Amino acid sequence: MADAVASQILFDGAKRAIMKFTNISDGTGESAVLKVDVSALTSYNGAPCSSVSIERIEAVTIGMGVDILWDATTDVLCTTLGQDSFFTFDFTRFSGLTNNAGAGKTGDVMFTTIGASAGDRYTIVLEMLKNF
Repeated sequence: MADAVASQILFDGAKRAIMKFTNISDGTGESAVLKVDVSALTSYNGAPCSSVSIERIEAVTIGMGVDILWDATTDVLCTTLGQDSFFTFDFTRFSGLTNNAGAGKTGDVMFTTIGASAGDRYTIVLEMLKNF
């Protein structure tokens, strides 16, 4: 079995992207699962998206937490969403959380669930500024 997951692009414009992610767990959980593949986002003036800055996070977690990671040779923690909570994080005052991963940095965003049990779930919406 595997968790029932879905990813949806709500908006993919010239400089911004908004994506929604859901998970209903069977207890398996997720470990460094690719959620934002920057190479799949729309380019701008012919330049491909190389990374994103997370400007806003809206999230609901029931039963499990979620680590949001910057993908690299050794993934770097961007932020953690705790268990059983509703979150609204707004980082627009300083242009968002930027990718500070080092060696092997891809620009992609990954999720790892924390303490997932059968029936636990999350819904996460990321509003991102695209970097070229």
